[in-house]
Amino acid sequence: MVVLSPAPIHHNLGDIETCKPTTNIFTGIPVVDLSDKNAKTLIVEACKEFGFFKVINHGVSMEFLTKLEEEAVKFFNLPQQEKDKSGPSNPFGYGNKKIGPNGDVGWVEYLLFCTNSELISQDATTIIPGISETLWGLVNEYVSAIRSMVCEVLEMIAEELQIEAKDAFSRLIRDEKSDSCFRLNHYPPCPELQALSGRNLIGFGEHTDPQIMSVVRSNNTSGLQICLRDGSWVSVPSDHTSFFFNVGDSLQVMTNGRFRSVKHRVLANSLSSRVSMIYFGGPPLSEIITPLCCVMEEVEESLYKEFTWSEYKKSAYKTRLGDNRLGLFEKSATDK
Repeated sequence: MVVLSPAPIHHNLGDIETCKPTTNIFTGIPVVDLSDKNAKTLIVEACKEFGFFKVINHGVSMEFLTKLEEEAVKFFNLPQQEKDKSGPSNPFGYGNKKIGPNGDVGWVEYLLFCTNSELISQDATTIIPGISETLWGLVNEYVSAIRSMVCEVLEMIAEELQIEAKDAFSRLIRDEKSDSCFRLNHYPPCPELQALSGRNLIGFGEHTDPQIMSVVRSNNTSGLQICLRDGSWVSVPSDHTSFFFNVGDSLQVMTNGRFRSVKHRVLANSLSSRVSMIYFGGPPLSEIITPLCCVMEEVEESLYKEFTWSEYKKSAYKTRLGDNRLGLFEKSATDK
């Protein structure tokens, strides 16, 4: 059993957002068995309706996932002064409470890793001081396994959309210059929640992921919520044996809005720690992000202005978490 120390990382709740409680447990999350012959159809349907789905029978061993979680827990259990040696995140490394450069904060501490192949080949302490070689090795092994899974899913999507180039999406993740990253999040228990008069404390504020697709795996503590089309927030039941896939902004653009980039957030828990691991599959910085002609109908117009991933990434870094980042790149009636 993986156990985190109970001491919270923050003592001042005043600057962290809260929200009204919701008891809606969402039972309608699409579940995709990767060994199912209908998997690619189910994935595309889920991407269109929710931008979110759960993957089972993925082939990643639970023993390995437990080892990685244990090593992450060891790091987050270190004294604060030891963890601080691995930060501040800029953007990679250890971060505590602060999320990004524009004032967003949350009840969270994290480690953010670059997955660029040139960096991965270097010594752990060169990239992030204070990280054990064991954790570094497990992270690299995890990233390799999840990258393969993401590429498999993206190729299923291309087949279902009848795109001639099976690797239309996956080549961007496989590219050695792919701008992907990996994040370990720790949301400590928050016994002070009673002081919030029934409101929920937000561990990580609402946002969409700007990349192509991201994959989340967490321990058995709940907290993840997604926003449905009607604007309601629903809780995702925890499942430490499965992976949850999120459609990102870039994939929404590449499908000309057919797929939905899902807005999500994480709430703090009063008694239990939540540890999550997220792989963000991004394209190379120079890649032009635009709707694929092979996806669009003959007379269909693009909903988005053309941009490079580098341009979108820079723009996203200038915004707050909850801002509509894609709004700046949507075509107006005049543009069309």
